[in-house]
Amino acid sequence: MIRSYEKTDEPSWLRCRVLSLLNTAYYDDVRQIKDTYKSASIELVAAEGEEIIGLIDLELDTHAGEVCSNPQFRGAMIRNLAVHPDHQRKGIGQLLLLEALERSRAAGTQYLEAWTRDDQWVRDWYDKMGFRPTESCFEVYIESEEDLKAVIECKVPHLRPKSMFAHYDGSDKAFVFSKFSRAHEVIRYDLEL
Repeated sequence: MIRSYEKTDEPSWLRCRVLSLLNTAYYDDVRQIKDTYKSASIELVAAEGEEIIGLIDLELDTHAGEVCSNPQFRGAMIRNLAVHPDHQRKGIGQLLLLEALERSRAAGTQYLEAWTRDDQWVRDWYDKMGFRPTESCFEVYIESEEDLKAVIECKVPHLRPKSMFAHYDGSDKAFVFSKFSRAHEVIRYDLEL
């Protein structure tokens, strides 16, 4: 059953989200509380009894460019989209997306925007759903002491940075993947409504 998220869903929502991300490039994106949004949102779940087996959250532009990248159109950003691994490949993600599309159209949204890392099966799903890639950047995790010293200088006495998360918006993909042990290409997908 696809329905609106309710606060009592939070523990099951969190379990569904973390389990769905374990075998993806987002494996360490763990939350202890459900996201809340500054702008209006559409928050849906797929429920089987009391268990949440799928979820989608959209944050909506009130004005064009407020949440999404395109300043000419009112969009909705997919903030969370997940299906419990025991229920994947059954069409639940597609059902969640279709319901979210219907509700976002009714709210005056003109396009959906989604960002995802470099899991090919996820990219294939967005392609299958009619999204098109529009831009990309890179997310880089820096953990070696040598690499950290090369990119940051800490001026706080007795404080030694141990890791860093950074965005690289250059175009030298080979440099990023040869220089850093963990880097992800992050792609923006858009779907016109």
